Amino acid sequence: MVLSAANWHLLSRSAAWGQLLLRNGSVYTPASGFQEEEIREKLLAFPGGSVDLVKQESGIAVLTVNHPARMNAFSGSMMVELEERVSQLEGWMEGKGLIVQGAAGTFCSGSDLTAVRAISNPQDGVRMCMFMQNALTRLLRLPLFSVALVEGRALGGGAELTTACDFRLMAPGSVIQFVHKHMGLVPGWGGATRLVRIVGSQNALRMLGGALKVDPEMGLRIGLADGVLEGSQAGEESGACALLEAKQWLGRYTEGPAPVIRAIKAVVQSGRELPLEVSLRAERDVFGSLWGGPVNLQALVSKAKHK
Repeated sequence: MVLSAANWHLLSRSAAWGQLLLRNGSVYTPASGFQEEEIREKLLAFPGGSVDLVKQESGIAVLTVNHPARMNAFSGSMMVELEERVSQLEGWMEGKGLIVQGAAGTFCSGSDLTAVRAISNPQDGVRMCMFMQNALTRLLRLPLFSVALVEGRALGGGAELTTACDFRLMAPGSVIQFVHKHMGLVPGWGGATRLVRIVGSQNALRMLGGALKVDPEMGLRIGLADGVLEGSQAGEESGACALLEAKQWLGRYTEGPAPVIRAIKAVVQSGRELPLEVSLRAERDVFGSLWGGPVNLQALVSKAKHK
């Protein structure tokens, strides 16, 4: 479905929708003193691994953190690749859903210590923090239903990455653990802020202060996990089955025309981030952009409401 010129005009002239669109961009910009190219150049000096993206005709994309030799820890170049993959997804108008996973049966162990040691001065550390906060905030704001497929361990920055998705599915035996305290740190990629919104402040304090190992059972109990995979296979078959199960799980919520699914994510995202009255106006304008459109009219004819 393509929005009509009149409907696009309605969206573009809406202050509320305009504010939401602006929020799809970066948290930090040159106007706030952030020099992205400078930290990007430093990060690229530490290669290793990759962040792979496959966009499928179904409208579901798979983003894979691929650095098995380091338990899928982010090298400097992988941090840059992550930002580039998010940019590609922002321009994917046919997309409806995203699965974020790790390669070789484990999710992600945070930052590669080789890069961390090289930028251990406070100035570079803060720049890296800002770069990753930008990337993960944009990831969460994508007009796609996103799910973190957690197999093995999600440690430190890997745990933070899970919170940049709308949902989290955990495999049997998997663990999400914010280990930052053991490193003399707090989360720096936006994970603490997002964690509080997902599980509440008390659970967040327990998880961060105790560096708790959150297994699937605990994850379900506190609201961090949205489901547990069956996990009946072993080895490479396990990974393939987990991905298939995640696609089927996500497919329940992404079935239908891409513009409608993306609009649903947009109104929920506005509710997450915008003040009440501004969010209500954004919802009104998204609603108005779909009302009387091809999908809406077809649904009225077929009486889809009663299916």
